[in-house]
Amino acid sequence: MSFLRIGVLASGRGSNFQSIIDEIASHRLKAEIVLLITDNPSAFAIERAQQHGIEYLVILSKEYRSKDEFFVKIAEELKKRGVGLVVLAGFMRIAGKPLIDAFPNRIMNIHPALLPSFPGLHGQRQSLEYGVKISGCTVHFVDEGMDTGPIIIQAAVPVLQNDTEETLSERILRYEHKIYPEAIRLFSEGRIEIEGRTVRIKGYNPIDTYMISPSLTE
Repeated sequence: MSFLRIGVLASGRGSNFQSIIDEIASHRLKAEIVLLITDNPSAFAIERAQQHGIEYLVILSKEYRSKDEFFVKIAEELKKRGVGLVVLAGFMRIAGKPLIDAFPNRIMNIHPALLPSFPGLHGQRQSLEYGVKISGCTVHFVDEGMDTGPIIIQAAVPVLQNDTEETLSERILRYEHKIYPEAIRLFSEGRIEIEGRTVRIKGYNPIDTYMISPSLTE
């Protein structure tokens, strides 16, 4: 049986990258991370890749004449390694059209808010400033917009009255680490279908999983 080959794009510490590594190591996710690409030579994600024997490349946008050329290069490197799914794990750039065209409906991202609310940067801060009582995180496919692609999985997380951006971010992150590997697992099992904006998952009932709202104490 051939495993799903994953390429990860990350710009920072790569905690979601690590959560996927851990799920693969535990054999709950039948996949292989074949490449990490980062646009930040100081990213801690590089150390994670080294620790687990994962090939990595540093590709700097300033070395290319345009955004399109930068993403053409990224797409070429992913295709060279037979990548079947591209995973954005804290990649601080909007995916360019050449990458999206190369991997249609095969690029995932995770966002720290319940989309379509609070897209873009600082979803946790936006949630607090708006005064919502429930926040969370969203795994979605990537299109050419900012956090506008079809939604795969969401987790609801309570916003407490004494929350700061840091405490809310930490609570949300724990659920990011659960639902991102889960979305990848569903993709790897061929259970995801996209109809327009709607993602349908074969034989799946989220009520039976941890993706209902966590308790206030978590």
